[in-house]
Amino acid sequence: MTHAQAIVFEAPRNLSVKTLELKAFEAGDLEVEVGFSGISTGTERLLWDGTMPPFPGLGYPLVPGYETVGTVVRVGDSPEIRVGDQVFIPGSYSFQGVRNIFGGAGSRLIVPHERVVRVAPELGPKAVLLALAATCYHTVSLGGQREPMVAPDLIVGHGVMGRLLARITLALGMPAPMVWETQSQRREGAVGYDVIHPDDDARKNYTAIYDVSGDGSLLNGLISRLVPGGEVVLAGFYKHDLSFAFAPAFMREAHIRVAAQWKKHDLLAVTALVESGALSLDGLITQTLNPARAQEAYEIAFGDPQCLKMMMDWKA
Repeated sequence: MTHAQAIVFEAPRNLSVKTLELKAFEAGDLEVEVGFSGISTGTERLLWDGTMPPFPGLGYPLVPGYETVGTVVRVGDSPEIRVGDQVFIPGSYSFQGVRNIFGGAGSRLIVPHERVVRVAPELGPKAVLLALAATCYHTVSLGGQREPMVAPDLIVGHGVMGRLLARITLALGMPAPMVWETQSQRREGAVGYDVIHPDDDARKNYTAIYDVSGDGSLLNGLISRLVPGGEVVLAGFYKHDLSFAFAPAFMREAHIRVAAQWKKHDLLAVTALVESGALSLDGLITQTLNPARAQEAYEIAFGDPQCLKMMMDWKA
């Protein structure tokens, strides 16, 4: 029987670090010693504060996390992965006696080999950003189903996801987007594109507006900035039902698209962009704490506007 430490949300805003039993190792599994895991300020924030809309498997206690990188220490019947490989894991169902939503915030995981992606060791903790990068890639490419891709010419929000979306747009050879950000602390750090306060932008002919803010109250204002036939892409995660005024949307024949969860091929595509040097993940991890300070880490991740990505260091 194998056990591991994990972060457990006992109830909204009630967190502990516990030793939990891991699932039994099966033939197609890998055992991974975790180096780092990230805290998501989108879905994980909603699990933390109890505002997550109804979701399959939702309930407490739960182990969060879907941004994990570690070293393979045991291999079953895997044709590709070897002991010692560095891998990215987008969550797991490793832990017994709790809900795994999304089950990646632990010191050791047991996962099916087809769930992981091997990453270059020199990428280190930055590999945790691959899930968000894959999400951004999926919004632009529709998982490879949209040709030609429709690049965002406006991105709303300059947190870690907005930055990755802008960087991926440039990495794919598409024109630089404009980015809106209301918080002055977050208007810094742009490379190859501009970031402004929305009040400083008079433009009303955007073709594709990608909202990563998660603020559904912006929808009417974004529709008013579209060209006829333009598109608003909802790329954040929204805890309240969305609505919009019909007449302005009708006049513009506006398209509203919801960007769903990334798929494995999106993850492979952004991994290739990173490893080729076309996509940089530098400057996005702003703080790192160990699990003994997990409560503090979550409060900073969700409350400090200067924190882009909080990292948990399981090696410490």
